[in-house]
Amino acid sequence: MSILVCGEAIVDLFVSADNGRLEAQPVLGGSPYNVAIGLARLGVPTSLFGGLSCDVFGAAIRSRLIAEGVDVAHAVASDRLTTISVVGTDADGHPAYAFHGEGKADRSIGLADLPRELDEDIRAIVMSSFTLAVEPVASAHLALARRETGNRLISVDPNLRRTVTPDLADWRRRFAAFVPCADIVKASEEDIGIAFPGLSHGEVTADWFAAGAKLCIVTHGDRGAVAWRPGRAPIVEAGRPVETVDTVGAGDSFHAALLARLDRYASLTREGLAALDDAQLSDVLDFAVTAAAITCSRRGADPPRLAEMPPAPLAAAGASR
Repeated sequence: MSILVCGEAIVDLFVSADNGRLEAQPVLGGSPYNVAIGLARLGVPTSLFGGLSCDVFGAAIRSRLIAEGVDVAHAVASDRLTTISVVGTDADGHPAYAFHGEGKADRSIGLADLPRELDEDIRAIVMSSFTLAVEPVASAHLALARRETGNRLISVDPNLRRTVTPDLADWRRRFAAFVPCADIVKASEEDIGIAFPGLSHGEVTADWFAAGAKLCIVTHGDRGAVAWRPGRAPIVEAGRPVETVDTVGAGDSFHAALLARLDRYASLTREGLAALDDAQLSDVLDFAVTAAAITCSRRGADPPRLAEMPPAPLAAAGASR
């Protein structure tokens, strides 16, 4: 079993200012890139589908993915430049992003770049971040999602970026088109608050269930996460106390760990999701919350490896292989 992660791989330029003097540190990143590496570090075979520039940053991204064990056979080589995201963090380690990405490699994927046929061992597809909402890549991803829905589990994370998609009405329209294809929707409470002001999490997830989603996960930062299911009580998992360095990549680590633990329960199918009992889903959330907390304890998007994580229950270990 493997997972195909779709979307951007970019450069995060961490900038700090001290008395008018700027210091900058480039770090390879992008939400789908982080998820792909997070999955690979947790022992899940993973491929990345996205545009990779042939510039120096793109070469570094490709090299790093390969070194981390991520398959790049589906990556599309591009003569366009790599997107650069300028990142600043506040006193609590929360990041603010400014993207320089118009016309760059990650956004330039079109319908002609879609893989004609996916290998049978690709059981799940991940889609997230601004490549859900900027053209032409958004239309390409939506076409792939519609083609593969029902054949493979699809997990979607809006990961809203206001500096890239400031028109919220347009963003909601575009995101709504993906939800009927999604088996899992994972979103942060911040994203929901911005995109759907005035609606409770129960109301938002009910709309997603009505559209076809089977499992919705809402993350609450250092307060943990809640799993919502249609017609069943939500499962709440508390956060982990940790000395936070920054929160960059925490949601991506959560998403990767969520899917990796579901894989251990052989639950990366619609039927598998429906069959999860409360104890199993609670364990899945525990695993994902732990991964996010570990990432927050380190600089940048540095997801944990399997050896750093809690072992799988015997029932999960037996179900997965």
